[in-house]
Amino acid sequence: MYTSVILLVVFMISYFIYLANKNTKNVKINRVNIGNKSVDSNLLTLNILHLSDLHLENISISPNKLYHLLQNEKIDLIALTGDFLDRKRSIPKLVPYLEVLNKLKPTHGIFAVFGNHDYVLKGENFEALKKTLEDHSCVTLKNEHVKLTIGSSILNIIGIDDASTKRSNPEFSYKGLEQGYNLVLSHDPNVVLDMKNYHFDYLLSGHFHGGQIHWPKPYHLVKMGKLARLNMIKGLHYHDGKPFYISEGLGQTGVNIRVGCYPEITIHQIHGLEQTNPVYINAI
Repeated sequence: MYTSVILLVVFMISYFIYLANKNTKNVKINRVNIGNKSVDSNLLTLNILHLSDLHLENISISPNKLYHLLQNEKIDLIALTGDFLDRKRSIPKLVPYLEVLNKLKPTHGIFAVFGNHDYVLKGENFEALKKTLEDHSCVTLKNEHVKLTIGSSILNIIGIDDASTKRSNPEFSYKGLEQGYNLVLSHDPNVVLDMKNYHFDYLLSGHFHGGQIHWPKPYHLVKMGKLARLNMIKGLHYHDGKPFYISEGLGQTGVNIRVGCYPEITIHQIHGLEQTNPVYINAI
């Protein structure tokens, strides 16, 4: 009897792990619309592919599958919000994913920020990761910004470094910024709590993996900042009236399982890009 109970428990745990691992292969494509569609043909629409948290040590989505899912999408810009990997030996594994992103031919390029796991790499290993991204046409941003002129519109892409490792510096990121549409990329969404004085039109982030093990609730995220304690761990949210999005990420960390959430690819459609706003609000 005792042996039978043990075997039943082992079977149930094994089956649970099997289902949880199967979830890591069930990638979801989420579509988000920001701004109002307009009949005014002078207002631009921008299609942004957003990927976060590849965690190449634990990813179930192959480069070929990624391409298959996205090959028919119209992509103007690709945003990568960090946590690519945390082992030197994983850097070569990143290359085929970057090749796929280039194969998608984003009109205005690929832009990337780094996450806390990327900073597990030190010195020349981190620089090797950064160089790999840049060698494959990614613009990496560490508390800095770039300006894109698209038609008559200015798009500011502002890369704020990782807040969870205390590398974020909005002041540096916004220094010298011109008026335009402000798109912020930052790995840890908690950065929005420090941006009352810095205007953004939209912010993209990741970090929480949608909980990864989200059953019954992702209690383990409590230590990951105020947003997690407010149950803001995935999807579209607002802070001080400004919209930000938290991706559930494409890979996993720790163990290659997901419960109550799935890998995510997000396509954001921004309408009315001609909109301009002040760079600072009550800036100190």
